[in-house]
Amino acid sequence: MTEDRLYSKEHEWILPLGEDVVRVGITDYAVKQLGDVVYVEVPEVDAEVSVGSEMGTVESIKSASEIFAPVTGIILAVNEELEDAPELVNASPFEGGWFAEIQLENPVELEGLLNEENYHAYVAELAIEEEA
Repeated sequence: MTEDRLYSKEHEWILPLGEDVVRVGITDYAVKQLGDVVYVEVPEVDAEVSVGSEMGTVESIKSASEIFAPVTGIILAVNEELEDAPELVNASPFEGGWFAEIQLENPVELEGLLNEENYHAYVAELAIEEEA
């Protein structure tokens, strides 16, 4: 985890890059739940996304999982390396394994996301629920 990021309850991380642009990926918690990633579908550049809408898919040897947009905006860039090297998501979920960069339509949406401390608490609650 890194303190410069925000997090969604769907286990996406959001890294503000400035000029109302954010980079999005999935957390190490999500990666551990998925297992070895074998395929990643990223959104199209210039696609419009809105909070909670599907913007891609991650497939692992165990399952497939949708990637949900944590913010509303337009896709500026995607991580094309994932097409040939989906394992980057496992090896480096917070660096090389990012999915997309989004131009925010409504920067105030960032206020609804979790900081690192709150995300850790949320994941801890999930762990307790799983044990019950």
